[in-house]
Amino acid sequence: MDSLLTSYSYVPWLTISIVMPAIGAFLIPIIFSRKSPREHPRDLIEGDDGYALEQLRWYSLFFTSISFCSTVMGYITQYDPTVSGLQLIEKWEWIPILHLNWSLGADGLSMPLILLTSFVTNLAVLASWTVLYKPRLFFFLMLVMNAGQIAVFAAQNMILFFLTWELELVPVYLLLAIWGGKKRQYAATKFILYTAISSIFILIVALTMASQNGNIPSYEYTDLAGALLDKKSQIICYAALLIAFGVKLPIVPLHTWLPDAHGEATAPVHMLLAGILLKMGGYALLRFNAQLLPDAHAEFAPLLVLLGAINIVYAALTSFAEKSLKRKIAYSSISHMGFVLIGLGSLSDLSTSGAMLQMISHGLIGASLFFLVGAIYDRTDTLLLADMGGIGQRMKRLFALWTICCLASLALPGMSGFVAEVMVLAGFTTSEVYTLSFRVVIAIVAALGVIITPVYLLAIIRQLFFGKDANQNNSLSLSPENVSVDAEPREIYIISCLIIPVIIIGLYPRIMTDSYKSSIEALVSRDIAAASKTIRYPAARLISQVPLQQAPNLRDFS
Repeated sequence: MDSLLTSYSYVPWLTISIVMPAIGAFLIPIIFSRKSPREHPRDLIEGDDGYALEQLRWYSLFFTSISFCSTVMGYITQYDPTVSGLQLIEKWEWIPILHLNWSLGADGLSMPLILLTSFVTNLAVLASWTVLYKPRLFFFLMLVMNAGQIAVFAAQNMILFFLTWELELVPVYLLLAIWGGKKRQYAATKFILYTAISSIFILIVALTMASQNGNIPSYEYTDLAGALLDKKSQIICYAALLIAFGVKLPIVPLHTWLPDAHGEATAPVHMLLAGILLKMGGYALLRFNAQLLPDAHAEFAPLLVLLGAINIVYAALTSFAEKSLKRKIAYSSISHMGFVLIGLGSLSDLSTSGAMLQMISHGLIGASLFFLVGAIYDRTDTLLLADMGGIGQRMKRLFALWTICCLASLALPGMSGFVAEVMVLAGFTTSEVYTLSFRVVIAIVAALGVIITPVYLLAIIRQLFFGKDANQNNSLSLSPENVSVDAEPREIYIISCLIIPVIIIGLYPRIMTDSYKSSIEALVSRDIAAASKTIRYPAARLISQVPLQQAPNLRDFS
């Protein structure tokens, strides 16, 4: 067995996981060329191209499966969870004149999210079976998204990171603008304006930090970590990156694009937005703000905690008041990402590890909830909860799936969300980095959000499956055939694939936390050292002035 693993230890798994979906995407126009001039989507089912559509679906799933298997093989054969440094290193010169290398790698901050990305994208392609309008373009964009999002997490060169970050925006824009709802153009334009404009700060910071590396600029993360930036420059760079990544996370008040995007997107795009896109913002804050700018991170950490508490309560209250099912779940996602911000700003091993676990947990739970939203819309042709109800008797399997996913989202004990939120709050409240009064206030505010969450999630179940029968609502024109269709085997399979890991992690969290424990501990130790220095900025008044001690770590939690 060891000799077999050794034989795979030199395979560039990360490059394969990125390049293969990209190759698959660009071969689609060649392999699946249109045989007839007909434009109507029914032609792909009933006409000469009917078999081609089925082939296209399995073709796309094949390439995303290769990508997923490649990331799994990379984890099994080349990744050591006990090592905090960079692994799976793949580096080649690409454009030397621009100091741009094809530089990939993974550590505890990125490897779990690379696995999450390839896994969720694979299921999102399977969820795209019902797409009939322009299917070749749709699956092309899905494969490009797969390649771009893995590259974001695997890149070890900041210019390469910027390029893949921007590349990922184009497919999302087109997926919203072409396959979205009635307000798709507005939602797509708002998305691209928010994300593209804020991304300019990434390029500016990359150029600034690289210019401080000596005579030869370098954009490698390892070189940028040693950039000779003074405290003021670090703070300016940190603030710029906080805006860029805060839009993607999203942080209130930079969040307004997300409910609109979710409100118009199709189910597979929902899965990518909630399962992966938001995690890119959290990962980038860990990678760049916390790891490369530790002195500035010590100054901004209290602000991150405050913003996290605001995210939790504001988004939970807004979700409670929303009448659209999609927008309710969208604001729920914003609320859950508030725990990530608290964990990032906690300067605690346990809490930061909880933030990472929350990203993984929400990636799975959020994708499952939005997939179920799409399933409900396909059957009822409405998103307004007031127009729904009474379908529980005819959709018993969907009712069971919705109940399980909502219980996971409200952090039921035994689910991964419960473990993640407990880790975040326990690590923050027991840390001596912040003053006692600050910890108490934040804990109370976060607890308020935790209380509100079950209220609106359970209300969703009640309004969907109980009460007045939707067929008896004269304001709707629903098809009795559609309303009566329960969950299909394909839908049950997708939800099972997403929820089973949630339960496994909830019952035995070390199966996930051990994969990034070493990297988190190294990161937090560096940030603690930075926070221990003399602090002159107003935000530091919330930081305890006693000698800082390490908060309870992951070993204590285990």
